[in-house]
Amino acid sequence: MGHLSAANEIEDLLRTLAPQVLGALARRYGDFDVCEDAVQEALLAAAVQWPPDGVPANPHGWLTVVASRRRTEMWRRESARRRREQVTFASTAPDDEHMSAGDDSLTLLLLCCHPSLTPVSQVALTLRAVGGLTTAEIARALLVPEATVAQRISRAKQRIKAGGAKFQMPPDAELPDRMTAATHVLYLVFNEGSTASSGASLQRVDLIAEAIRLTRQLHDRLPDDGEVAGLLALMLLTDARRPARVTSDGALVPLAEQDRELWDAESIAEGTRLISRSLATAPIGPYQLQAALAAVHDEAARAEHTDWKQILGLYDLLRTLAPGPMVTLNRIVAVAMVHGPKAGLRELAAIERDPALRGNHRVDAVRAHLLEMAGDAVGARDCYRLAARRTLSIPERRYLESRAARVSPEHDI
Repeated sequence: MGHLSAANEIEDLLRTLAPQVLGALARRYGDFDVCEDAVQEALLAAAVQWPPDGVPANPHGWLTVVASRRRTEMWRRESARRRREQVTFASTAPDDEHMSAGDDSLTLLLLCCHPSLTPVSQVALTLRAVGGLTTAEIARALLVPEATVAQRISRAKQRIKAGGAKFQMPPDAELPDRMTAATHVLYLVFNEGSTASSGASLQRVDLIAEAIRLTRQLHDRLPDDGEVAGLLALMLLTDARRPARVTSDGALVPLAEQDRELWDAESIAEGTRLISRSLATAPIGPYQLQAALAAVHDEAARAEHTDWKQILGLYDLLRTLAPGPMVTLNRIVAVAMVHGPKAGLRELAAIERDPALRGNHRVDAVRAHLLEMAGDAVGARDCYRLAARRTLSIPERRYLESRAARVSPEHDI
């Protein structure tokens, strides 16, 4: 157990130091793609040498020196006809180590969210460069082949290089859009971890933890940014329910049926403090509203105590500020809870032709829920079954099939 614990501590340390070392090298040399490869080689060397030899007194300096040497070797191989670079390395960290690691991490995150990259490439590169995950870890987390992840990362680095992007903060004019992209990437990582879009597991704890860790770093760097605070609060308030979301055999437990004694009180308290302060001091944005919605749910001691009128009001604001298919569906559930299932069904009928919702299993699941509330057991059963056939998540499919069986008229005898 001691050996395993030490290995885990080294792994956590390397993950923390990876973006700091990459930031230091990229700031010094500028060639992000070569520096990123060099850091990966240094991390591999550390993973092999540190367990038997012990962690060096200055692990950041050790990694930076080794990565710098690897980067120089790469540069020499690729530029043999050029004058060889003459660099003297100290046994400790470079002189620029005093530069803020938080500044480097933010610059690195914004570079990984460069507008020339697709969202899936932004996610993969962020997890690799900022999160410190290996290609294999990213592949396992996203349930895609390792070769696919490696290809995405390689192409992303090539695009950044071809676009002439440098390791520096974007111009002021580009900063708002780049920050929006960065928070969106972290939101995507968290959502994929919280409700896996496919596969046998409902949740992927490694992705959840990584999203919260990176968002916490971003909040530490930008404590007055309301949307960053709102995103961190949303993650904490949502993840607080994780212990109650599945049974011991992996079955999904809906919010209304969860044992709220299992919820993480500390995460709820921290998330509530964050969103309360943010709403009082910063302009309101979509992540803050979503966090406020999560807080209303988390503050209810019992499901029947949920303040659905407040939730509906927040969804009305969110629909105006950041309309989207999932906001629309969730708001319809709130409408049904406040005004009755028939009102919800009328609104659902009005939006079901939306191309963004066509064929989405969540539409069928919401309709099934509203029909069940309205007493239409046959209709609810058929919609639950349709939703179950359409989802790619095995836990969701099992849950929807169990709901169909529960409301099935054949079981009323």
